[in-house]
Amino acid sequence: MRAPAPGSEETWPSELRRGIASSMPVLIGLVPYGLVLGAQAAQKGFSVAEVPLMTGLNFAGGAEFAALQLWTSPPHILLIAAVTFLVNSRYLVMGAALAPFLKTLPKRKALPTLFFLTDASWALGLADAQRRAARDLRPAFSLPYYLGASLACYCVWVVFTTFGAALGAVLGDVEAYGIDMAFPAVFLVILRGMWRGFRSARPWLVSLVAAAVTYLAVPGAWYVAVGALSGIFAAYLLARNT
Repeated sequence: MRAPAPGSEETWPSELRRGIASSMPVLIGLVPYGLVLGAQAAQKGFSVAEVPLMTGLNFAGGAEFAALQLWTSPPHILLIAAVTFLVNSRYLVMGAALAPFLKTLPKRKALPTLFFLTDASWALGLADAQRRAARDLRPAFSLPYYLGASLACYCVWVVFTTFGAALGAVLGDVEAYGIDMAFPAVFLVILRGMWRGFRSARPWLVSLVAAAVTYLAVPGAWYVAVGALSGIFAAYLLARNT
């Protein structure tokens, strides 16, 4: 049985709720992760009003952490821009993986959708689209589901980075508590749900090894770009040989 089109009034509320419910494990991880970022931003001199502007307009946790690590007074804008570009280069791969499911959307919907593309929303949205495609549901990509998950992550991220900035002096060195590992742990669980066997995961392994070696051998954020590009190249070679 095919699902009704997500554009109907009956489907949108239920799909939004399903997206929010699916994001709950991610939200639990985002809370401490956001507190860490907010506290670090406060220690770098950001005000409580400036932190939500940064996290709300940028909405890319990895890039924000990288920018804060390089932040000086005055900031080296070109260096920060270059490093955040490298950190965010992974979205080229993630966007390409999601593109086949977005091609049915008009640009006025697809472009705002991509603004909310993060590691978590990508993993949730792609896994759900693959499951729906396997069940022959059309469209495979549920826009309200994706928006429910994405907007929940967005709101929690902005709110708790702001709390982190406000409580920065009280929290002290939040990394000493190890709570910054909460979100990576949750994301690993999400990826586990996308597991399709070792054969399909070979590009992931190539990307992991290349990124790890580069991280140990080359200073800076080059490991992000190297990991992403090596994964793309490995996927291309494996696809040609099948």
